[in-house]
Amino acid sequence: MCNLYGSTKEEGVRKFWRPTNALAWPGGIVAPRKPGAFIRRARDDAGYSRELVVGRWGLIPGFSKTSDIKFSTNNARSEELASKASFKDPWARGQRCIIPADWFDEPNWESGKNVWWRFRRADGEPWGLAGLWNTWTDKASGEIVESYTMLTINADSHPLMRRMHKPDPQLGPHEQDKRSVIAIEPSDVDPWLTGTVQQAQQLLRLTPVELFDAGPSSASQPGLI
Repeated sequence: MCNLYGSTKEEGVRKFWRPTNALAWPGGIVAPRKPGAFIRRARDDAGYSRELVVGRWGLIPGFSKTSDIKFSTNNARSEELASKASFKDPWARGQRCIIPADWFDEPNWESGKNVWWRFRRADGEPWGLAGLWNTWTDKASGEIVESYTMLTINADSHPLMRRMHKPDPQLGPHEQDKRSVIAIEPSDVDPWLTGTVQQAQQLLRLTPVELFDAGPSSASQPGLI
């Protein structure tokens, strides 16, 4: 799972994902329940274009009576999208998004203590991470709140991502359910945003290790995790 990342500023978002709307976004560190930027298929375009949106990192389900939900929804297991109450409706409706990130942090416990690692792309470009979005409306006030979640996938077989997070000593190396975010490559952005659920399902896969530039980060901010 991911609990801290560096959101790409508007200039980078426009360069790599080309949203059609104007929306100032300074980028910067994003932690759960804080504002972050994401890109989705434009809601008001009968055809197809992309829009940049700022919303809360931590999806607010439609059934919630308040925007201040107490349980964590900043990450969603991809294996549970069709069944988990918080995510099944946005998944079924095709409310998929791209989360632009310059980097993300994960904890490494190989030394016996937590050492934060930072993950960038080896090509220097920002990550386009797979997510789901939802629009929640307060029935009392009429307030509209945008929110999103970041998808994850089992990484027990991944040579890099399986090294992250504290292992459970009671489980074997391929039973840990280590998690990884899911990168949507540039050629897959349109299928991810516009395809059917079945087509999108095919894009839920681990990112090849050669695309990562990763290592211990003295710049990490564990107080935000």
